[in-house]
Amino acid sequence: MSGSPVWHPFTQHGLQEPIPCVERAEGARLFTRDGRAIVDGISSWWVTTHGHNHPRIVAAIREQAGLLDQIIFAGWTHEPADTLARALVETMPAPLTRVFFSDSGSTSVEVAVKMALGYWAARGEPRHRIVVMEHGYHGDTVGAMSMGARGVFNRTYAPLLFDVGQIPFPAEGREQATLDALERHCAGADVAALVVEPLALGAGGMLFYAPWVLAEIRAVCARHGVLFVADEVMTGWGRTGTLLACEQAGVVPDLLCLSKGLTGGSLPLAVTMATDALFDAHYDSDRARMFFHSSSYTANPIACAAANANLAIWRDEPVSDRIAALGARQAAHLRTLARLPGVHDARRLGTIVAMEVAGEGGYLSSRAPRMAAAFREAGVLLRPLGDTIYVMPPYCIGDGDLASIYEAIAEAVAG
Repeated sequence: MSGSPVWHPFTQHGLQEPIPCVERAEGARLFTRDGRAIVDGISSWWVTTHGHNHPRIVAAIREQAGLLDQIIFAGWTHEPADTLARALVETMPAPLTRVFFSDSGSTSVEVAVKMALGYWAARGEPRHRIVVMEHGYHGDTVGAMSMGARGVFNRTYAPLLFDVGQIPFPAEGREQATLDALERHCAGADVAALVVEPLALGAGGMLFYAPWVLAEIRAVCARHGVLFVADEVMTGWGRTGTLLACEQAGVVPDLLCLSKGLTGGSLPLAVTMATDALFDAHYDSDRARMFFHSSSYTANPIACAAANANLAIWRDEPVSDRIAALGARQAAHLRTLARLPGVHDARRLGTIVAMEVAGEGGYLSSRAPRMAAAFREAGVLLRPLGDTIYVMPPYCIGDGDLASIYEAIAEAVAG
């Protein structure tokens, strides 16, 4: 790809690192232009659930592309979107009865916050403050950056970011500090919503916390009437071992954000699901009270068709059994890795495995690109978060390919 005009995301082109060209993919493997097979250990940035080019999803995309490619969704509709919305309402917890389409996880979170602010404005209550969790990450648009941890990701754009309240990450043994901080925030009359990644913080370092803490967080919000927004963009669709991470805590959010695995990882699509109370706050004969948000490709028919195929796979196939089996297989590999010198805090939640390796810490750790290069040479796609190595493969991955991922990690740690 030498001389390409492409400006890649999260890539420092000045380092002149090689950028492989992938020509096709199947299952858990990527195939490059130079004839290499690469095992996708991170589901291509956490999106690919059932495997690349799943036949049912590909067939749905192909069929829909020949019928309707795109149509404005403001005041118009189409069958794939209507079918998908009904299926999501049937699949997700009962109070979540309204489905608003968008294009990415970041946008779905911004939609949720705008809905929350609109809800309080409609009620005539001056609630406008958003509370978030330390180390959180909700995307790269300005609103989502404002709700994420301040640091290298967004330091340059600080003048654009709005102020938020923050609660500490509920590390084991320090959970009460998190709950006490949330209680103090919510006791104020101006808090509109809490936005959190349930059970697992992704880009913040694959940090896990206990379901009972999430249940207590939800209870504090409910006690003070603060809207609870669950950013399940990464954790949804089985990554933590259940369809939603919230299930493990027995909680239902007021607003639920879904993307990534919504289409099985095939096409960009997101939804923000809301309760009737949120919808009704914007329901009026006055056009000035409508929900003012959209994008050109809202509810794209082809993306919706892919999502419908994904839900059909969840409905018809033993996806939960595959997830449980993958988690168990990963646990066995993790036990071996955890004994290696230099590996710390080896941990697993569902199909997500993470560990720390000796280094200077931080996202810009100099060891991270060296490890990524070693993985690339070993035929494995892994992208460390600083000194945090994580594995999040498609659910279809075979034993041999899974073993190759952990062998590559062991070699990189030893090296």
